[in-house]
Amino acid sequence: MSTFIEILAIIVMVAVVFVLVRGLINMIRGGSGNTSNKLMQARVALQFVAIVLIVLALWYSQSGS
Repeated sequence: MSTFIEILAIIVMVAVVFVLVRGLINMIRGGSGNTSNKLMQARVALQFVAIVLIVLALWYSQSGS
């Protein structure tokens, strides 16, 4: 179970980087503020999920499961 959570955490972290880069590209090109706001909200939500998964992976690895 711990390996599955670790892999899922890595996937979510990659998604965070992807959304961050899309937001930066949108800002550099002078894109819509609404799009930037939605990308920022998505990034914050993905970061929350990544932190929860990292904590779960650490918890599982410490409990010896």
